Amino acid sequence: MAAAHTPRESAHAAALGVRQALGGSFAAISKWERELGKLRVLVNTGELAEGEEEFPDDESYPVHEFPEIVGFLHEQWAGGGEPSAWVETAEGPHGRPAPRTAEEGPAGGGGGNRQRMAALRRRGRGCCVVAPIVLHGRAWGELYVARRTGEPVFGRADADFASVLAAVTAAGIAQTERLAEARRLAFTDALTGLANRRAVDMRLDEALELHRRDEVVVSLVVCDLNGLKRVNDSRGHAVGDRLLERFGSVLSLCGAMLPGTLVARLGGDEFCLLAVGPPADEVVKVAGELCDRAGELDLGEGVAVGVASTGDPIGPVRSARRLFRLADAAQYKAKAARSGEPVIAGRHGGKDDPVVRLADAPDRRSGPERRRFRR
Repeated sequence: MAAAHTPRESAHAAALGVRQALGGSFAAISKWERELGKLRVLVNTGELAEGEEEFPDDESYPVHEFPEIVGFLHEQWAGGGEPSAWVETAEGPHGRPAPRTAEEGPAGGGGGNRQRMAALRRRGRGCCVVAPIVLHGRAWGELYVARRTGEPVFGRADADFASVLAAVTAAGIAQTERLAEARRLAFTDALTGLANRRAVDMRLDEALELHRRDEVVVSLVVCDLNGLKRVNDSRGHAVGDRLLERFGSVLSLCGAMLPGTLVARLGGDEFCLLAVGPPADEVVKVAGELCDRAGELDLGEGVAVGVASTGDPIGPVRSARRLFRLADAAQYKAKAARSGEPVIAGRHGGKDDPVVRLADAPDRRSGPERRRFRR
């Protein structure tokens, strides 16, 4: 679990480990989705029955069918005790009494849940041990391990061991969630919630590799929000931040018009859209829509937009820096001309296009203007 990068990988590693440790033929990890009132299965491992999938898309069960997780367990912990696992058998308490003490043999405590009993019989399993997974003091989900019909029924020692394994699983899940949150923060702009420059650089490198290999169209739309400094100076930075957030929402809305597009804030008053796959004309159309919507904001003075796409005659694009220079040069032209429409690299003469020539010129600018071309 320590090597897992995603919650799914973490759950898969846990299920494989607990199945082997408990000598089960099957194991699953499920999560309690409180807002939906469901137990959603994240992963199934081992011998899968008909209809079961290793990574199911929509296998879930109403929690009211498994009240232990919301009722019995919480009552059990109420006095400060620890949640413990229990055993269910396909025969249930009538066919095979569910003992509740170590001396009586197999561990009880589940009360003979009819849904679990029916599921065991239907899937050719004789018994299961169920352990709650507790995270931050609350029921997060459950660990479930089953054995085939005819194999030894789980005992009290197995249930106790399952409780320990559930605690280990919870620790692994917590670590995975912390790492996922750290990664999210590392690639997210704190103010707007959009992707940041680091995320753009990584996605653009991957996109250009696809372009080189499969000729996939890669387009970059660079935006400079006009009037931000004037808003900050005259109305305060809190209002300026509100302008940045509102424009970020407009940009996100426009980006959604191009499937799979990354919407990002590069820093300061600079934003971008990175589209991979859509034709250049579709990207240009969305860039025009962005200009119109930005002009309707009651704060700021619109936006300067530049577009560079491998679908236009801009010459070979062998690096992310090249595409950034082209898009930024187009945006520079739009800003200088106070254009209310996007400026598109390569659409006014190919290699002789003023924007392309500007991007190809030696970079003699300094300060922020020069830094914009750096990666």
